[in-house]
Amino acid sequence: MIVVRFKVQCQPDRTKDVVTAMLDVVKVARSLPGVIHFDIACDLTDQNTLIATEVFQDSEAMQREEALPEVAKVVELMQGGALTGPPERTRFEVASSESPSM
Repeated sequence: MIVVRFKVQCQPDRTKDVVTAMLDVVKVARSLPGVIHFDIACDLTDQNTLIATEVFQDSEAMQREEALPEVAKVVELMQGGALTGPPERTRFEVASSESPSM
């Protein structure tokens, strides 16, 4: 299993554009085979900071998601000056997981 944490800080006047583009990714990615979870949230302390958490069954599932045209649009926005700095991206290889009861 692969978990990816992706964090971006948007230019205040471009946050809505990035959110809209990322929403398009979520809508498509969640239905792809091998995508276990795909969530994007706004940082509670900074409305211009977005954090994506993606969980994939394997590398092939992650590659399918990364090949989406919707992802290309997000990348285009990021490379086009919508961010205040480079994105943070961390990839975790996970051997096992569990959902503890609360």
